[in-house]
Amino acid sequence: MKKMLRLIIAAVMVISISGCAGMTDTDQRLLTGSAGGAATGAVIGAIAGNAGMGAAIGAGAGLLGGFLTDKHEKSKERAYQQGYQEGQRSN
Repeated sequence: MKKMLRLIIAAVMVISISGCAGMTDTDQRLLTGSAGGAATGAVIGAIAGNAGMGAAIGAGAGLLGGFLTDKHEKSKERAYQQGYQEGQRSN
């Protein structure tokens, strides 16, 4: 259990040090969701007795959350751009 937690902490540190330079917004959101989900899942899994399984389930759930967040943010950006363009045409 402690070994898995140390591995997850090390992975999070490597990811945070390397940063998200050169990644698209979608990549950043998916990575953030997966990492956050894996960490949370590992903690919950460790309490329940299987940190590895919790991390895997959490990573999947986080990936889905990151994907949905990305779709929502892109939808907001499209709506903003559409409104901006309509405003420019009416001037």
